[in-house]
Amino acid sequence: MIDSLQTLLQLMAANGATKFYAKKLSPNDNSKNQVYLGGNYSALNILPFGKVETDAGENAGAKRDRAKAWLTFFWIDEHGMHEAPDAKLILYPKYPEVRLSGFLKRSRGAPSVIMASRNEGRVLFLGTTPDGRILAHAVDCESPLRRQLDAIGAPVQEGVFIELTIDAHAVGDTRGQLLAALRAIHERSWIQSQRLGAARIKLPYTAVNGGGYTLEAELGISPNGYSEPDYLGWEVKQYAVKDFIGNAAQNPVTLLTPEPTGGIYKDQGVETFIRRFGYEDQRGRADRLNFGGIYRIGGAANSNTGVRLGLLGFDAEKQVICDMSQGIALLTDDDTPAALWHFTGILEHWNRKHAKTVYVPSVKRGPPIEYAFGNMLQLCMGTDFDMFLRALASGVVYYDPGLKLEDIHSAKPRSKRRSQFRVRHSDLQILYHKIEEVSVMA
Repeated sequence: MIDSLQTLLQLMAANGATKFYAKKLSPNDNSKNQVYLGGNYSALNILPFGKVETDAGENAGAKRDRAKAWLTFFWIDEHGMHEAPDAKLILYPKYPEVRLSGFLKRSRGAPSVIMASRNEGRVLFLGTTPDGRILAHAVDCESPLRRQLDAIGAPVQEGVFIELTIDAHAVGDTRGQLLAALRAIHERSWIQSQRLGAARIKLPYTAVNGGGYTLEAELGISPNGYSEPDYLGWEVKQYAVKDFIGNAAQNPVTLLTPEPTGGIYKDQGVETFIRRFGYEDQRGRADRLNFGGIYRIGGAANSNTGVRLGLLGFDAEKQVICDMSQGIALLTDDDTPAALWHFTGILEHWNRKHAKTVYVPSVKRGPPIEYAFGNMLQLCMGTDFDMFLRALASGVVYYDPGLKLEDIHSAKPRSKRRSQFRVRHSDLQILYHKIEEVSVMA
């Protein structure tokens, strides 16, 4: 029997966990009713999850207003780890809420008596690992772990979860570590434009868009397209300013760069998409088609491409998803999806990548190109998928693609894909529960 909170967290850490949480269970939090994880999607900021999918088959029609996010879930105790292969999150967008389900099914060694009961005072402890596993341990009201949890003064709460650290008495200061690292970069003043190579070696970078790469290289972040935070659980975003006096952003913020998962674009390929909806290059560059423009929900069709942006399966009046199998779409005049981004795919990316984001201003000079990074930062914390969808539905978040097809008359045309959902920097507050203006010198 594990009778110490510190022992439990150390056991989780020995098995790879780096973040730790506790959830006090209500009587309705059980295997029959599922475990309630909050009245929004914030649980997805905390719990690593895999593929998100909607129900398919004969009975799918009645369940299209929900989705499942699969988990790599293990119960852990003094005897070892016990996989729960059917553990998953159930997403109910019409409320909205998230629940934990399937955590006892086919799991030998699971705490079935505790998790099937309606007893008051039970606690579910969770540890998460960088490779996406969840380690869980449940106790009843008589456990010393419950008493030790109650003895923690002023615990930090994130949604329905209490944050814990390995000593069970303090919160891991990733914020402080982040600010210390950005202070060191700020104090370096001008830094040569660079990017981090495959061998984690800093390499010169001569293109004009090197600000983000340079900051990432200084933080030891390799350029990647993965939907994971960059540094200590924080997404790091650089933005260009003319000077550090006002820190006024010169460009909009790129939030997401997802490829379409449906529509003509997906089914017939990007070349067919551009040939059908693209237009001749407006700078006169020969043998080239472009697909660009600004697309907002509720806007008219773009005069060059003939398509408009819409939200399928979204109740505009209630501002909730009513069909999780649908998504964001570029629509033709007969409402055929030219491109479709399913809600499930966008949801996977948004909560995982944007739970905690720091925005860092930069100025550029050269040649040779160099960057300096400001001391006043924006720490943006707490978001969920509904906030993104509401911002999209209102037109604050918009689609701003930059696709092209070159050598269109050759045997091997060359395509460039760039799908971007963007927002003005001054509108970021609509996407986060909390934004702090902080100085790294404080």
